[in-house]
Amino acid sequence: MHRPSAPHTVEQTDDGSQFGFTPVRKASHDPPTPCVGHVHLKVADLDRAIAFYRDILGFEVTARYGAQAAFLGAGGYHHHIGLNTWESNGASPPPEGHTGLYHSAFLYPDRATLAAVLKRVTDAGIPIDGAADHGVSEALYLRDPDDNGVEIYRDRPPGDWPRDAKGALAMVNAPLDVAALLAEAH
Repeated sequence: MHRPSAPHTVEQTDDGSQFGFTPVRKASHDPPTPCVGHVHLKVADLDRAIAFYRDILGFEVTARYGAQAAFLGAGGYHHHIGLNTWESNGASPPPEGHTGLYHSAFLYPDRATLAAVLKRVTDAGIPIDGAADHGVSEALYLRDPDDNGVEIYRDRPPGDWPRDAKGALAMVNAPLDVAALLAEAH
C-alpha cells in the first residue's frame, strides 16, 4: 500500500481494514499534525516477542533481520512495532521502580475485534493486569513476554464520549465487564 508523503492522521474506517489504520491526506493549508509512528522495543527473545505481537495481538511481520530484529505492522503500514535483541538478547526486564516505557497502546477498530483479541490473550494464558471503561474507550492491560506494559483498546465514537456541562471531556476510570466482552468473541 502506498503511503502519502504528506502528513497523515489515523482514523477508524468501516471498510474492514485491519485495525482501522488508514492514511488521511490533510488539506495543504492545515498545519502538520504529529502522530505516533511506531514503538521500538528491546526484547530478550525475538521469536517469542514476534509470536506475541503477531499471533496474539494480530500484527503482521513486514521485515525480519535474522535473529536480531523484526518489524510488524497493520493495515499494510511498514511498521507500528520494531523488536530487537541488539542490546538485550537473553536479558531480563528492568526492575520495578525505574524509569522507562509504561505501556504501548494498540487501538482496535471496534468492540468485536477487541473481544477477539481478548479471547486470544486468555486462550494463551496471558494474565490481564487490569481493565477499565474510560468513557471514551474500553481498555485492557497486560504484559508482553518481556514484561513491557501493553494496552489493547477500542474507542467509542466521539459523539458518545462523556462531557461535562462546559463540553470538556469527562473521562472516567470505571470497571470494565471483561466477562461480557469475552462473551462477544467469535
